[in-house]
Amino acid sequence: MKHFNISAPSTDIHPQLIDKVDDLTKPKGSLGRLEELAIKIGLIQQTLEPHLTHPCNVLFAADHGILDEGVSVSPKEVTWQQLSHFSRGGAGINFLCNQHGFKLVLVDAGVDYDIPSNCGIINKKVRRGTRNFLYQAAMTSQEWELCLQYGAEVVESVHSKGCNVISFGEMGSGNTSPSSMWMHILTGIPLAECIGAGAGLNNNGVQHKLDVLTQAWNNYTGSDSVEHRLQWFGGYELAMATGAMLKAAELKMLIIVDGFIMTSCIAAASHFYPNVLDYAVFGHCGDESGHKRMLDALGVRAILHLDLRLGEGSGAVCAYPILVSAVNMINEMDRVSTVQVTKYF
Repeated sequence: MKHFNISAPSTDIHPQLIDKVDDLTKPKGSLGRLEELAIKIGLIQQTLEPHLTHPCNVLFAADHGILDEGVSVSPKEVTWQQLSHFSRGGAGINFLCNQHGFKLVLVDAGVDYDIPSNCGIINKKVRRGTRNFLYQAAMTSQEWELCLQYGAEVVESVHSKGCNVISFGEMGSGNTSPSSMWMHILTGIPLAECIGAGAGLNNNGVQHKLDVLTQAWNNYTGSDSVEHRLQWFGGYELAMATGAMLKAAELKMLIIVDGFIMTSCIAAASHFYPNVLDYAVFGHCGDESGHKRMLDALGVRAILHLDLRLGEGSGAVCAYPILVSAVNMINEMDRVSTVQVTKYF
């Protein structure tokens, strides 16, 4: 597997960060999660004056062979149609990126369509969709490695242009199915508790999805290796996002994790490199069944809970202003030790 050099941030500066936050003109702890987030960002950046620059939301899109089994209400063509829609503006992630000053970076990781070369979408297509993992591995080991490499390359590119805070989104009809499989593999939570409605399945549809994924699990003929299982049941956009997250951590960038699907990717990344979680904050707890369970399994808390299940990086971008507030707090508030305010706590 591609190697990443990910070390935990030095904790030498941690006491100074706590002292600075506690010395701001407010009762100790009164700004709650903002204080916690400011300290985390300061640790990542190793500074008492953290800053967020050129935020980017990288959206990976791909298709899935398992869609042939009727596990989603979204037809396959929605993947390329929505990806094209993103490139023209007017979608959910577009207005959020515009509102919060994010650059939207679109990547074709494996869409089953010939995307025009002049529409601003980065071509990292591995194949026109994964294979149907009910019967065979979704991707080969070589394709898995290529996804990790391509994801890392996209992050290197935006980092070289000054980005130090990054979120990831996805587009792929049926991609809650591989995400549910990854959740089961990585957490051991029963498969039935990892499966939800996705884009809008009814109760019968959810039961059918569970039946298909259970049969796929029972049909597995690979090794006991977690890496091999992730390849067998994965998606190109999931694998690419995993490589992207690992590279972002290696570059000591702040990672904002989106919903259920991207949480399964950071879970995969942390399986191989646990220190990746030191660079991640979790934007929101989504409405997809299993997301809260996966967050709990990782031992993390989301910033927002807005009942979102859109994907695309939408929840991560929504959470960004909270991070800006945390940074502004530590940088702009006066300190009790330097102004004429009596400590009142």
